[in-house]
Amino acid sequence: QVQLVESGGDLVQAGGSLRLSCTASGIIFSINNMAWYRQAPGKQRELVASIRRSGSTDYADSVKGRFTISRDNAKRTVYLQMNSLKPEDTAVYYCNRGGTPFDSWGQGTQVTVSS
Repeated sequence: QVQLVESGGDLVQAGGSLRLSCTASGIIFSINNMAWYRQAPGKQRELVASIRRSGSTDYADSVKGRFTISRDNAKRTVYLQMNSLKPEDTAVYYCNRGGTPFDSWGQGTQVTVSS
């Protein structure tokens, strides 16, 4: 059974930084592409960044140059370093498999950016 636990969200001022973490269990972490998604109030969940098992990465245009995704296979953890945060980054952030997400989602972590 897949379990995904996100943490690191907070209230931060525009221009600030946060680092999100997500630890996975119940899967062979190292062979999975992983990703961060976010869902803002009244909007659909969107893909923010993904990292393949090779370590190569992709980013949504809206976060390119500001966010960095990374992974530590030994810790079964994926990270999202978020810099130069903007109010429009406010959302609940989730991690899951990249490409085809697992059916099971974690509780997410709230990121709120004040202007």
